[in-house]
Amino acid sequence: MNNCTVRILQFLLVLILIVSCKSNESAFSKKDVKSSQKLMGLEFSDQAIDTMYDYLVENKLAYDSLRLFKTSNETFPAMMFDPHPLGFQFPEKKENPEFLIPEGVELPDDLQEVAFYSIPKLASLLKNRKITSEQLTLLYIDRIKRYDGQLLAVITLTDSLALAQAKRADREIAAGNYKGILHGIPYGVKDLMAVKGYKTTWGSKPYEDQVIDYTATVVQKLEAEGAVLIAKLVSGALARGDVWFGGKTKNPWDLTQGASGSSAGSGSATSAGLVAFALGTETLGSIVGPASRNGVTGLRPTYGRVSRHGVMSLSWSMDKIGPITRSAEDAEIVFEAIYGKDVKDPSTNDVPFNRSTKTPGQLKVAYLKGEIDKDTTDVGKNLQATLEVIQKLGVKLDSIAFPEDYPYAVFDIILRAEAGAFFDELVRSGEVDIMVEQQKNSRANSLRQSRFIPAVEYLQANRQRRQLIEELNTLFSQYDVIIAPTSDFRQLMGTNLSGHPVVCIPNGLDKKGRPTSFTLIGNLYDEGSILALAKAYQAATDFEEQHPPKFIK
Repeated sequence: MNNCTVRILQFLLVLILIVSCKSNESAFSKKDVKSSQKLMGLEFSDQAIDTMYDYLVENKLAYDSLRLFKTSNETFPAMMFDPHPLGFQFPEKKENPEFLIPEGVELPDDLQEVAFYSIPKLASLLKNRKITSEQLTLLYIDRIKRYDGQLLAVITLTDSLALAQAKRADREIAAGNYKGILHGIPYGVKDLMAVKGYKTTWGSKPYEDQVIDYTATVVQKLEAEGAVLIAKLVSGALARGDVWFGGKTKNPWDLTQGASGSSAGSGSATSAGLVAFALGTETLGSIVGPASRNGVTGLRPTYGRVSRHGVMSLSWSMDKIGPITRSAEDAEIVFEAIYGKDVKDPSTNDVPFNRSTKTPGQLKVAYLKGEIDKDTTDVGKNLQATLEVIQKLGVKLDSIAFPEDYPYAVFDIILRAEAGAFFDELVRSGEVDIMVEQQKNSRANSLRQSRFIPAVEYLQANRQRRQLIEELNTLFSQYDVIIAPTSDFRQLMGTNLSGHPVVCIPNGLDKKGRPTSFTLIGNLYDEGSILALAKAYQAATDFEEQHPPKFIK
């Protein structure tokens, strides 16, 4: 059937809808309109409702006709989110040196220790041919088969693809065609990212058998670097929490606890040594949450830094992709490989990534004093100790407060309205009812209620968002880095709305032996500064070198 025929059929269906609706005005009544006002906090007179009724009937007709037209998953709304404050100056390009691959790295007596090596150490072993990529890949595959029954972090093991890529990497390295620091290193991706030939389930029962016939740009970029994809890792159902159609992904530090966030599989698998690193996505905490819970490092880049082509959308104006790794240095390595302009993703741009050459003492740093001081839990105590370590690095700390005078509680309607648009067909078809979780705070319920968010309130929330962006820019631009609690609601909501980059890093354990963390916030496109301070902190401490005891061997 050609496009012309399809258009004619769609036009005829629209005419049928018009005729059927005109002949059946009882599709909804004026009484229904009067009752629905309560959802919006409005109260029109009976005369006003009578006057607008025909208009509402026409609107309903338009909605019905709109639903006859197919929209590709990759289509962004015509209204594109712009995170840049007025007068924003983009950074100029600087040349980044090659990442240092250490010499003298040897295989340990217990080969299982290699599973927790940093990317530079793994690269040293591979480049110097002390281990092959195939051997390393088989090591991680074996660990997945041994341990994932406890963690439920892996949805699809891509072992045949991984072994083919590993063998190719070995041939290339042996021939002197070394591509760089990621060549031959096994990794996993959150199963929102399409990989041709494999299921892309989005962690959700309705999409359990979905196959997307192309590969996400970000996966293609890592393949070009010679990295080896060994697993598609758990996303909580449609990027919500740590529950998917196969169960609940666990925190390897405490198997009675979920892995948090929706990049649950990426956090859990990296922490337990099932992959060398992973990619996750964040809309409202889904990189930093799993990084914090599982004791690893998570980088949420500036909005628009990394292509989302081939990746499920939850919120076009809030989604970001970033690495979940063992250390800030590893995060920097992976980020440099995946960022950049992609013509298939209109939110991306050509803004360069510049690694910072500043010492900690040369960075201008502030901390959210009120938010940190009020936390008397183990998390807060560890953060106070973190501030002391950072000051000993030569950093002078200023205290600031996060803006308060914004409707933070209502901003979530931006995410929910956009998610409702992407999953419109799922809700209208009724397949949303077969999702595993159906309680009040489930994704299924969130998608249903999104149909009752007025367009006016969605736009009003975005106008408040614009004001917040301007105020945050004024505040943040005075500093290179802001230190914050990872889970503080205003910080988490505000920086996800504004598109600012953050890195979350482990800073100790609580009384139950579970990891705690803190977050460093940077200016737009200045991932370099927050990573520089994170690397300095990790060089002065050893929290990133601690691993869950049950999974070390």
